[in-house]
Amino acid sequence: MRRIHRHAPLCLAIAIGLAAPLAQAQDATAQSTPATKPAQAAKQTADGDLGAITVTARRREETLQEVPVAVTAFTAKALEKLNVQDLGDLKGQVPNLTIYAARGSNTTLTAYIRGVGQSDPLWGVDPGVGMYIDDVYVARPQGAMLDLLDVGRIEVLRGPQGTLYGKNTIGGAIKYITKPLATDFNGFVQGTVGNYNERDVKLAVGDAFGDAKALRARLSMAKLTRDGFGKNLTSGNDVSDKDIFAWRLAVGAYVTDKFDLQFAYDHTDDESGVRGAQMLAKNPFAPTYAPMASRYDVRNGMPDVNHTKLDGLSMTANWRLNDAWAAKYIWAKRQSNTETNIDFDTLPNKLADVKAFYRDHQTSNELQANYDAGGRARGVMGIYQFEGDAGGQVLNNFFNLLFGDTHGTVYTKSVALYADWTFDLTSKLKLDAGVRYTDEKKHAVVRNISYTDATFSKPNGAVAADFDKNIGFKNVSPKVSLDYQITPGVMVYGLASRGFKSGGYNIRANATAVPRTAEPFQDERVDSMEVGSKMALADQTLFLNMAYFHNKYKNIQLSVFTEYTTPGGAKAFIGDFTNAGSGTVNGFEFEYQWLPSKHFALTGNLAWLDAKFDEYMYKNVNIAAQQAFTNAPKFSGAINAEYRTSLGAAGELSARVSYTRQSSVVATTEVTHDPVTGVNTQPIEQGAYGLIGAGVIWKPSKPWTVSLQGSNLNNSKYLTTGYVIPSLGVRTGFYGAPRQYTLSLRYDF
Repeated sequence: MRRIHRHAPLCLAIAIGLAAPLAQAQDATAQSTPATKPAQAAKQTADGDLGAITVTARRREETLQEVPVAVTAFTAKALEKLNVQDLGDLKGQVPNLTIYAARGSNTTLTAYIRGVGQSDPLWGVDPGVGMYIDDVYVARPQGAMLDLLDVGRIEVLRGPQGTLYGKNTIGGAIKYITKPLATDFNGFVQGTVGNYNERDVKLAVGDAFGDAKALRARLSMAKLTRDGFGKNLTSGNDVSDKDIFAWRLAVGAYVTDKFDLQFAYDHTDDESGVRGAQMLAKNPFAPTYAPMASRYDVRNGMPDVNHTKLDGLSMTANWRLNDAWAAKYIWAKRQSNTETNIDFDTLPNKLADVKAFYRDHQTSNELQANYDAGGRARGVMGIYQFEGDAGGQVLNNFFNLLFGDTHGTVYTKSVALYADWTFDLTSKLKLDAGVRYTDEKKHAVVRNISYTDATFSKPNGAVAADFDKNIGFKNVSPKVSLDYQITPGVMVYGLASRGFKSGGYNIRANATAVPRTAEPFQDERVDSMEVGSKMALADQTLFLNMAYFHNKYKNIQLSVFTEYTTPGGAKAFIGDFTNAGSGTVNGFEFEYQWLPSKHFALTGNLAWLDAKFDEYMYKNVNIAAQQAFTNAPKFSGAINAEYRTSLGAAGELSARVSYTRQSSVVATTEVTHDPVTGVNTQPIEQGAYGLIGAGVIWKPSKPWTVSLQGSNLNNSKYLTTGYVIPSLGVRTGFYGAPRQYTLSLRYDF
């Protein structure tokens, strides 16, 4: 028989954002497991408590009370309440999560969890936080800054997740779970207008066909447009604008009550322009141009083109073999192509102009078996296979004198076996043990050469790198945890796990000048210890989550824009990628939800992070004391306050005010101290800042919703990332979005 889950009172991590508690409970009921009793959930909602939600953090359906890991989940209602328009809006609402659009792109994802991530979106460099769409791993960050389209739930798992998730989940995993297929005709149409001439349209429709409704389908579409936050004063075009068209088709064939096939195809076409970057200091090679006051205006001499197109296709087969065993097979294929123009100097001068083309193709297969006979043991085991090739071309024009071509492809083949099982040692004490074995091979084909002029048509005979190399990585990543149910509403746990991210080759290698750059960098590892508790108090009107973790981070992979000295004594640019050494990351996370009455809700989080290098070897000298972790603010948090009331015949009204804050952070990864020359470079740092958001949602009648939302209402000026390249005179920064407000009208059917 299938295990009947206890109704888990604690779901604090569920919708850490304001997620109107009553709506959250209703949404949780709609997506509950078959074992959840709807009548019980309905009674709890009526009694005015915070409810519970089902997640799949351990690849099986459980309530969060049963999951001894740090996970934050957002229902569709929660995302609507918090005005989360894309994944970047989760920043601040998830403890120790830093997430933003990378460098000059609007849809290339950079994500860090607990100080672990990867800021370089170049091919051959794997992310440190795994991104998943319905259990399909997304290998490349281009296009991964997903706008929310017909989403069912988002889960953010913090800490290494290697025993269960595809690959490269050394820092954590972000799961984007689409809305499930339904047996009735349903959908919505939504229109949004806002400042900066924002004009968005979203729609979705789904239905079931046949006498037994065995064939189900759902189509979702979105067209998202907005004028730019700034202008390119050279071309007159907008920068930091938005122009995205996306759609998704899902079809399910429920052949029997024990077997179904589900197919999904998604397409995104992002024709937004480049992001505006502010020159933070005069470029010594163009001293007549002073930094401008606007943080978004530029004077780029390059085309304002930043185009990404991606497609994904997947097939999932679910087969319930008997009351104890279920099998799932997932096949997926994804591809993307990007053209981007990065004017590092932000000037019409040809100082540091880069035109880049990225391409990616990936295919994955996963077969898993899930066991749950209702006894004292249950778990999942499976095999995962990934094959992909990521490549492209980067054309560099430095000072209109040096013309370099970085060109190549990285082929990856990965196979993994995994298992994760839970054992009830007593009625209150549980043991969870898991392990993953990974065998990954990378094949890099790189040819970096120079040309005579900006047409990049006549090689000058200079070859920076020309190699065809292979390297393999094998890893065993274990996990073990114990959790104890002190009372029906209080659980404590301890967890030990290991995370792994494979190494590879530096595609920007200049083996002629710096031979070491053509050698492989090694795999990263994180050994993590975590203790925590999940508590539901005051008749389930107060939820508290706490976690303390201690991570040992080894072979840290860092992409650094730096320089080398030519035989003539000049300084020249080089994109270095190396293992910096090791570090220690300690942290504490506290999440809360409080429902003092049926009208008021207070939710949020507080996080502390202490990330330090233990070893950072540069030119054979340990410079750990001078280096700081990137994207690792010491303090961060959020507070969300909501008032919700019935207006009688006029419907329902909810109003929210949110405040997120983080302490100062280093936004770039460059080497800040050269032990040989003694030269110190000041990194780009962002001081402490806070953001204010607010929203009012009015439901005048059942099918209609009117939403007025605002973000960064205090118009805070804050950097997310930037470039510091002394040899090119570059010091520029990219800023987060300014004050925005929108008005939406939605009709559900």
